[in-house]
Amino acid sequence: MLSHHDDFGRVADYDNLYLAFRDCMRGVSWKESVQRYYSNALRNIMEIHRKLLDGETLHGGFVEFTIRERGKTRNIKSIHISERVLQKCLCDQVLTPVLSRSLIYDNGACLKGKGVHFAIRRFILHLTKFHRKNKSHDGYALQIDFAKYFDNVDHEILFEMIDSRIGDSRVREVTREFVGAFGDGRSLGMGSQISQIAAVFYPDRLDHFIKEVLRVKYYGRYMDDLYLIHESKAYLEACLDRITSFCDLLKITLNAKKTRITRLSQGVVFLKGKYTLLPSGKVLRRPLKDSTKRMRTKLVKFREFIAARKMGYEDLSISYRSWRGNYMRRFDAYHRIRHMDRLYNDLFLNTDRGT
Repeated sequence: MLSHHDDFGRVADYDNLYLAFRDCMRGVSWKESVQRYYSNALRNIMEIHRKLLDGETLHGGFVEFTIRERGKTRNIKSIHISERVLQKCLCDQVLTPVLSRSLIYDNGACLKGKGVHFAIRRFILHLTKFHRKNKSHDGYALQIDFAKYFDNVDHEILFEMIDSRIGDSRVREVTREFVGAFGDGRSLGMGSQISQIAAVFYPDRLDHFIKEVLRVKYYGRYMDDLYLIHESKAYLEACLDRITSFCDLLKITLNAKKTRITRLSQGVVFLKGKYTLLPSGKVLRRPLKDSTKRMRTKLVKFREFIAARKMGYEDLSISYRSWRGNYMRRFDAYHRIRHMDRLYNDLFLNTDRGT
């Protein structure tokens, strides 16, 4: 029996579109394009409603730009606010509720109640349970990373998976239009909500294969970062061979440089942190050095922005407190935070702010 969420009427519903619009405004209401859309919000939402019912083309093109983050160049395809509203309504009302029903619990990305902190908590719990079961920290983690994951998602495979779960043909047509806009048969655009749920869902068969066929109990995935924990290195090597073959069916390529087997006692890198299982069963949580280095660089740059009056002290404080709070929550890094606090005070608090 189909879920009550599997209904095109939920996407075309005016009230649902308006709720999606209100959510899309959060945090970006200062943007000129959003303000223009807001000034005629009711008329704009009625236009989306009409286009949906009339079956008209919904995709309006992209604003494309490139960013460089942590040494990686990322091509971003940004969509107009009107399309963001429709994609949010489509995802919140149909795609996410329906597609997420089959996801394993330890699929930690982009879902309500989950995220980076959820994935890290589950990883630490798996390490702790491993120690409790084996009475030892002598074990291994197989870490897997997909190479250029968003660029290589195969549309036909994705559509076949979606079609097997979505019964409403009009929902499938709208979904195909949005996904197809990102490339000729391959790739998903970063920054789009429909891309996020599609990327979370695409390796779902692989997740079930690892849990149910390979019988790996301590397994988790955050988008394209996977880990398997086991006491036998030989078994993980065999798992890697079978996972590689399974990924070939999904046309997913593994990143050879980041796919490796690591001793738990030597520390496992996951989501920008290094986690080491100690003989006592405690998990030592350390941040990677690069993350601290990037914040030091930012603070020096922020000082220049403040001197040029391109940034205010309030924005500076919010940025630093956000980074500091995240660090304290994720890592055992008391001394590193103290060093950063001293740098922050030396740069900003121990000098005359002027007027």
